[in-house]
Amino acid sequence: MGRKQSFTEAELLDMTKKLVLDHGYDGFHLKLLSQHLSGARSTIYQYYANKEEIVAACMKRVIAAVLDKALTINEANPMDALEQLLLIYVEESSLHQLLGDASKINTANSAAAARDLEFIEEAHKTLKIQLSGLFARAQQEKSLRQDIPLPVLIGVFFNLINTPNMLNIPTPDWGRVLFQMWIGGAKS
Repeated sequence: MGRKQSFTEAELLDMTKKLVLDHGYDGFHLKLLSQHLSGARSTIYQYYANKEEIVAACMKRVIAAVLDKALTINEANPMDALEQLLLIYVEESSLHQLLGDASKINTANSAAAARDLEFIEEAHKTLKIQLSGLFARAQQEKSLRQDIPLPVLIGVFFNLINTPNMLNIPTPDWGRVLFQMWIGGAKS
């Protein structure tokens, strides 16, 4: 059985994500990418012109998936919506690590990368507005403590995303455990 001679754009972006997370933006390069894909290095250029375009497209793909899921949440009950959002963020817990390198992308030679970074910025703003609105509503409805400033509640909420799943339970279950811990605290 012969070796696969090419790869799909999805496979290219999946591997880009893995390598950027493993090596950081500065440690990622096209030679490294081609070493992890079955097929010729020239196939990469059928999809993207350079490193900047590939990484920006990868980032856009990840945040677009998060945005699509987040925008389908029923926000009638802000606490239920916050739990659903936490599950989305836990499933894509590497989002902030990945986007942390967005400022390193030089868009001077790539209009495509510039467009993708603009999309990322707008998506980030949309997600922030959604989250802030849900927190404000939950606090107004007295579903959240009034004596804790909203930025603190939001900050702790986001720190949950990076909590290691040492129990190796399925991600949706892990997200629910984290949400219950956040809501109930550690008191007995």
